[in-house]
Amino acid sequence: MRLALPVAVSAAVALLACGPVHAQGAPQTVQLTKIDVTQVAKGYRASKVIGETVVNDANETVGKVDDIIVSTDGKAAFVVISVGGFLGVGSKLVALPYTALKVEGNKLTMPGATKDALHALPEFKYASR
Repeated sequence: MRLALPVAVSAAVALLACGPVHAQGAPQTVQLTKIDVTQVAKGYRASKVIGETVVNDANETVGKVDDIIVSTDGKAAFVVISVGGFLGVGSKLVALPYTALKVEGNKLTMPGATKDALHALPEFKYASR
């Protein structure tokens, strides 16, 4: 404990002695856009949507939201749905446009969807990075 204070003071002095750090390369610019924050506030937080059950228009459970993915250009959002299986075992992930989901009351619905139709879609696999 006696060494903690001198070590901390030495580290602070060493950092201050280094002087200011200057950026290298071209300066960065950020394009700012004014948005209507009241409209944004009406949206749905990803943390609240992920894990939610998805039902069809007959109120049958067809899957569960596993994730939400935004395209690399930021212009589209996709929902990853876990279908089939029991308690996550044997389930399959499928990706659909986020617009395929509808919010009705407190429920996420996917009109016209069935477990079989979703299970027939190509399996989605996360890219390894």
